[in-house]
Amino acid sequence: MAEHSAAVTVNAPVHQVYGLYSHFNDYPKFMTFVKEVTYLDDEHSHWVVDVTGKHEWDAVNDGWIPDRQIGWRSVDGVNNSGRVLFEPIGTQLTHVTVEVSYEPPQGILGQLGEVLGAGGLFERRLQHDLQHFAMMVEHAPPGALDPTSSSYLFHSDSAAAKGQTTRDQDESMGMSEDTARVIKGDETVPSTTSVLDDPTLPRVPGTSASGTTMPS
Repeated sequence: MAEHSAAVTVNAPVHQVYGLYSHFNDYPKFMTFVKEVTYLDDEHSHWVVDVTGKHEWDAVNDGWIPDRQIGWRSVDGVNNSGRVLFEPIGTQLTHVTVEVSYEPPQGILGQLGEVLGAGGLFERRLQHDLQHFAMMVEHAPPGALDPTSSSYLFHSDSAAAKGQTTRDQDESMGMSEDTARVIKGDETVPSTTSVLDDPTLPRVPGTSASGTTMPS
């Protein structure tokens, strides 16, 4: 298994940082390589990433400790697992560490690609995206990073902001093909206006209000 990690210190209390980072379906808003995380039920999710090619898997939540740790492990598709640790530094800072393990796809060729640089690319992207997350939290206006709303700040370099997310991901974020978009230079950035679900509907733990996917 290949193992990679990245870490960042966020200028916010641990409870807030945990609440924001534990929403898997919001990852495409600040990550460049995650195109989709949609919920199958309250424990299972479907992931689509693009790191030296498109890869998909279904995962189950694993090792969750409120305000301390979240995790997942794949049950289908690419063999991988991940853990995110949250360490309070005083009352206003939080150290976030992300650890990811995966079996490089395509057997021996995948292992060779890992050795020749694919793993380093993944780790650099992971560190880059963690820094994006910290910047979002630190520079957002009051209330913009409400974890109960899927409309919080998009980072301009994220998959969501660049229009690279899947249709299922867009639907989970309350967006559609007709959602208004804000043009900034050559980039098309989705509007942060979101269609919120009926608040009386049951919530799936770890999801945003407009990102909940209820089983049929």
